[in-house]
Amino acid sequence: MKQQANAFLPAIKINLHRLVVLRWLAIAGQLGAVLVASYFLHLELPLSGIGAVIAAAVVFNLYASWRTGSRQADSNEVSSQEFFYHLLFDIAVLSLLLYFTGGATNPFGFLYLLPITISAAVLSSKYTWTLAAITVAVYSALIWFYVPLPEAHHSHTDAFNLHVFGMWLGFVVSAVMVAYFVVGMGNSLRRQEQVLVRAREDALRNERLVAIGTLAASTAHELGTPLGTMALVADELQYECAADNSEAKENILTLQQQIRRCKEALAELSISAGNISVSDGGVQAVDDYLGKLLSQWQQTNTEIEIRTHWQGVEPAPHLLVDRTLSQALFNILDNAAEATDSRIDWMAEWDAQWLRMEIRDYGSGLHEEAQTHVGKVPFSGKQDGMGLGLFLAHAVIERFGGSVRLYNYEESGRIAGLCTSIQLPLTEKSEA
Repeated sequence: MKQQANAFLPAIKINLHRLVVLRWLAIAGQLGAVLVASYFLHLELPLSGIGAVIAAAVVFNLYASWRTGSRQADSNEVSSQEFFYHLLFDIAVLSLLLYFTGGATNPFGFLYLLPITISAAVLSSKYTWTLAAITVAVYSALIWFYVPLPEAHHSHTDAFNLHVFGMWLGFVVSAVMVAYFVVGMGNSLRRQEQVLVRAREDALRNERLVAIGTLAASTAHELGTPLGTMALVADELQYECAADNSEAKENILTLQQQIRRCKEALAELSISAGNISVSDGGVQAVDDYLGKLLSQWQQTNTEIEIRTHWQGVEPAPHLLVDRTLSQALFNILDNAAEATDSRIDWMAEWDAQWLRMEIRDYGSGLHEEAQTHVGKVPFSGKQDGMGLGLFLAHAVIERFGGSVRLYNYEESGRIAGLCTSIQLPLTEKSEA
């Protein structure tokens, strides 16, 4: 969520950074124009005045570069008013340069349109109309007050052609700069729109999670009594079962184990609903955590062969975990076990920053509709499934800063099963 917020906050700061880049280009162009006019066209320009103006622009832009690059200058500090002052400075620099180079007769006079265009794209109408009024007043004054350009050593026709070339070059520069700024603005708006879409999706998912949590707490309370009754009935059936009926006794024993598992899960759910600290996180070494997780899961899934291939740096970094993360991984393993008839492959590798895992089953994979909805909304491809397992697993893993991706993998040109790819951030610290 912090990254999403940051995508909105620095809009003015990002645009100010673009303005700094444009100003560096303008300074380079101004220096180039002075060199061409002085050394190739042999015009006697007031170089001291022009040099002072360009030097002031360089100093100001160095400050602006620090301003946009400083970590202390966050988006709230770079205000619209400050951006307006930057545009005013650009108008002042252009006005002084035009004053020393022919005033309104200079073919680059319509570069005044650049600050107005940028203001219209970024600032409010108040700032834009103020900037336009100041620009019109200054440009009008340059009709009468300016330093005339000295005559060049060529004919009148050549001078006219040079003026036309200057107008063409000024138009090209203006078009390129406007396109650069407006394209950047469009990209920023599209990024903000994408962040808005993700924020809406996260808000909708959080609402669903709250609803599911409320429903789970009430359901845990309601299921307590029928589970207790089922446990008593199972005990009676075990007592009444004939001693030589081993198959029936084995079925009853399995039933009792599953009832106990349900009661333990409901007990944990009830405790966590009344005491949040039960699900508070801790930090464990990655290899120790995966080993404990595998051992716990195999206690209730003895019929499934699971092959592991785990490797990573030593000593193993640490992972922030809690019961909800373990339950999310249990749900993924349970789904893989239900989809396969033979075995599950569990690959894991880690470095100092990330734990990456792949859990593969040998089932029929995901169909197209499931690939669209799985993890985003409660969805199940099973006839009697509620679709909450993967939905909650996605939400929990993403809450830990990780990601989940499901895809079909192929062997010999056909779907060989489903692969669940999981990535979780790690820490080198041993304390929470």
